[in-house]
Amino acid sequence: MEKRRERIAREHAFIEYHPLLDDSGRLRLAVKDNIDMKGEVTTAGSAYLARTAAPATRDAPLLKIVRERHVPIVGKTNMTEFAVTVSGENRHFGTPRNRFDGRHEVIPGGSSSGSAVAVKTGMADVAFGTDTAGSIRVPAACCGVYGLKTTFGLVPLQGVFPISPKYLDTVGPLARDIDHLVKGMALLQRGFEARYDEARAEKPSAKQIRIGRLYLDGTDPAIDKAIDQTLAARHFKVVTLPATFKRQWEQAQKDGKVVAAVDAWLHDREYNDKKGVSFLTKAVFALGEVQYHTSYAGALKRRAQWQRTLRDVFKQVDFIAVPTLQSLPPKFPFWGSSIVFELRVFDMQNTVAVNYAGNPALAIPVSLPSHKKVVPVTSLQLIGRPRSEADLLNAGRLIESKS
Repeated sequence: MEKRRERIAREHAFIEYHPLLDDSGRLRLAVKDNIDMKGEVTTAGSAYLARTAAPATRDAPLLKIVRERHVPIVGKTNMTEFAVTVSGENRHFGTPRNRFDGRHEVIPGGSSSGSAVAVKTGMADVAFGTDTAGSIRVPAACCGVYGLKTTFGLVPLQGVFPISPKYLDTVGPLARDIDHLVKGMALLQRGFEARYDEARAEKPSAKQIRIGRLYLDGTDPAIDKAIDQTLAARHFKVVTLPATFKRQWEQAQKDGKVVAAVDAWLHDREYNDKKGVSFLTKAVFALGEVQYHTSYAGALKRRAQWQRTLRDVFKQVDFIAVPTLQSLPPKFPFWGSSIVFELRVFDMQNTVAVNYAGNPALAIPVSLPSHKKVVPVTSLQLIGRPRSEADLLNAGRLIESKS
């Protein structure tokens, strides 16, 4: 039976999978299943929506260029339920399996878990994901691929299942290399190829790029070392950002987490009492309801100041460099995920402060030489000015060129 439906769409990366029947070399695109595709049910990783939702009557507008160019979509990728948990687990559709060495498994990361596994395993050349608090960059880091969180507002969100459409939600590509990320961005923003060519021409060498390095407490020293060695080997101009900025970053991380949890509750609480919705999802909604009454107003009030802080930093540097994750991705506990485990993974990620500001950021795999663990790579996150996606990918190209 089609090799057991391509081995259950390569171990749960896809909810719906339609492989190309020819070997034409065309770009194969996968789309996260919280993005509307005409005629398909948008499940958002939910058993409840899979059972009750009607097929979408139109494509999400972000697919317009894809359709114009007749890019084949090979399927809808799996994700965490309603995109609100971070480990990548989905007990209804099956959790996408992330094997680094062919045997050992670690979490795929969420919520764009299926998109990351789809490109990691070569089932798609580019996959679209969404990123509210790290949901593109964290799976990219866990799976050893590239992931780009775009500037808030750059890609239209109509037809995308909402978590925080007013403040945090973004759409972006994942791929195994920078070249395919560029192709993915060209499907999301008209004229992107020209912008990327301009960025390459303007700064063809890492020696022309100034990077502010942010060091955070609790980071695995091996990860910091790998990132520092990579930046030094490429000859970027690196300066250490001050302790005052670190404290502002840490506050932004806290505030961004509050906004993400509260907005998930505000926009999706209608599903809280529906049959089939998981306990983990309900726990996130419950946390959001509590924080709405205790922390939400203050978090939103501080957002403009954080954006001003970043603008000031970017007067001095081109990008900010920080690990995407503070430690290597863990294995799932024997009994599966839990509230405690999800919070542990959430605390590992250095991504939420970026969404809180609305800036773009790129997750780049970085090797861990002589690191004798299951995961042979870590992930460098480069953060840029608003609408600097082409510049970010150019910097990523310079890092990738000697990987």
